[in-house]
Amino acid sequence: MCGVLESKRAKKMMVLGSGELGKEVIIEAQRLGVETIAIDRYAGAPAMQVAHRYHVVDMLDAEQLRSIIEQEQPDFIVPEVEAIQTQVLVELEKEGYNVVPTAQATKLTMDREGIRRLASEELGLPTAGYEFANSFEELKEAVRKIGTPCVIKPLMSSSGKGQSVCRSEEEIEVSWNMALEGARGKSTRVIVEEFITFDSEITLLTVRSVSGTSYCAPIGHVQKDGDYIQSWQPHQMSEEQLVESKRIAKKITDELGGYGLFGVELFLTKDQVYFSEVSPRPHDTGLVTLATQSLSEFALHVRAILGFPITEINLHSPGASHAIKAWEESSTYQISGLEEALAVPNTQARVFGKPETKVGRRMAVALSTADTVEDALERADKAASKIKFEYHNK
Repeated sequence: MCGVLESKRAKKMMVLGSGELGKEVIIEAQRLGVETIAIDRYAGAPAMQVAHRYHVVDMLDAEQLRSIIEQEQPDFIVPEVEAIQTQVLVELEKEGYNVVPTAQATKLTMDREGIRRLASEELGLPTAGYEFANSFEELKEAVRKIGTPCVIKPLMSSSGKGQSVCRSEEEIEVSWNMALEGARGKSTRVIVEEFITFDSEITLLTVRSVSGTSYCAPIGHVQKDGDYIQSWQPHQMSEEQLVESKRIAKKITDELGGYGLFGVELFLTKDQVYFSEVSPRPHDTGLVTLATQSLSEFALHVRAILGFPITEINLHSPGASHAIKAWEESSTYQISGLEEALAVPNTQARVFGKPETKVGRRMAVALSTADTVEDALERADKAASKIKFEYHNK
């Protein structure tokens, strides 16, 4: 643990999850005079590099998680990843701790069954058809009911891990094994979803604050294996689609409650807007807001958490982001090509500072603005292509 400044008068925020999103939350909190504590399962995580203090904790271990929270006594507990023992947060909230946005919202949104049943069966929101299965035999029956192609996902996983498109009965076993490998914990329960042929998918960043509910301009994105590759803002959509998207986002976030920013994921077709998922925290596709908005999604999240007003959200330029991933495993890597990437007009880069690379791990992002989304996408793609990894442990 690193030691640093402590103020008895400052509000104290503990961020559970110290990746690139948590890092930006920590930075924004410090800009408003908040004492920050970063938590993650490994040392040297990005947010730990900028926090006042950090602790290495297995957040899936209930005893470890409770112990560090009781030790630090934070004013705000801010979950930024999904791999957390959420039942501990529910118990701590009952004891008087402030979990953002609420402990129940955090628990519910990390469970695909809970959030899907809430959205579809209780709130009546349009969703893809779905079934659940606990075994391979149940999965085969669920796939027959839903039909192929269909999407198979573990109930709990992070960043799209374990999900796949099953296109025939012959592929069911492969999808089952992928779901088991990608699941968090030992659960074998999976969700089988109808495959929606959508025109596009968006993230509607929705902020609940003392000022009411407000929305960022819609963010379009491309995902591969459930993990985002590119995002852009604003996404072109009809006024009717935008009104329906806001209606869905408000209904689900009102039900979840609390203050903070929510990433509401939606599918757009010609005639319908479908609810997909919701995250009660900044969203990876929202990294683009670091370049496009006067207040990024991270600044909005922190303001809302602290109870400060959010009077308006301004999009000052169309923009795009492009994730940069590593494709080898190394603890002694270097990043090159930043000079060439930053030579692209109106382009920034964020290097996350993760201590080691892994196959498919997101290590940096290129952010570009332009007069049009199309030009911004071209710039971000060009900048990302210049950034390379040099591995030294072969």
